[in-house]
Amino acid sequence: MAAEALPAPGTYWIDPDHSFAYFGASHHIVGLVRGRFDKVAGTINVSRDPAECSVNVLIDASTISTQVPQRDDDLRGPAYFDVKKFPTMTYQGRGIRRASENTWTMDGALTIHGVTKEVPLTFTFNGAFSPVQSGQPVRVAFHGVAATKRADFGMGARDKGEVPTSGAPDVAIEIDVEADSNSAQ
Repeated sequence: MAAEALPAPGTYWIDPDHSFAYFGASHHIVGLVRGRFDKVAGTINVSRDPAECSVNVLIDASTISTQVPQRDDDLRGPAYFDVKKFPTMTYQGRGIRRASENTWTMDGALTIHGVTKEVPLTFTFNGAFSPVQSGQPVRVAFHGVAATKRADFGMGARDKGEVPTSGAPDVAIEIDVEADSNSAQ
């Protein structure tokens, strides 16, 4: 592995104040609704051996925001995230492989609405920066992209005419993460 391709080996704790998960979901097949989740936590483990790298991300589904309160309430309800029964979403992956010079792919298990599916996550390491104050941890940043179908998780359109027939993903997921090497989280 090139030194600049990934941060130094170790465990990095995701900083919830500087990490965001957002999405674009097909709407009536031809439109697109964008939204985000405001609470993201977890760990990233970097190893010299790509097969030993791992990630564990936890997203609070109740923090969904599409900037339309009525739609957000609907998305928190039983037809979609059903946050009373399933308050969190998780992504757990292990092992990475190079996708291109600057990107990596990790196969992992995405759990939404009580359903777990294998979903590949392609990501880039955006870099690391040293603390500006003495005693502060090194911080690293990543950007990841995944795609899936909401119907695979038992979520989605109430009208069968709204479900894409192509089998192609209808939700694009992105996550921007800043994580600290400080184990005192």
